[in-house]
Amino acid sequence: MPTTLTLDQLRNHWNAVLDLVESRDRVVWIAFFDARLANLENGLLTLDFSDARKFGTVHEYTDARARHTQILQRAIFEVTGANLEIEELS
Repeated sequence: MPTTLTLDQLRNHWNAVLDLVESRDRVVWIAFFDARLANLENGLLTLDFSDARKFGTVHEYTDARARHTQILQRAIFEVTGANLEIEELS
């Protein structure tokens, strides 16, 4: 897979990325599995968790995602070959 990745290509591989994350750390998978892929531009992936926040703060994983973004980045690289920075919509 090329290192220049489009948002549609990443969406096509997203389940494989999440499966790899889950195989390494289920808690990290829980923190990221409900992300919507909002944008991918110039190597920056923007994730949107607004749908997940509709149900209150009991399952808020913002801090966990911040601490474990590198696991997601590594999984994306292993599945797609793309090194991406990740940001979360605020």
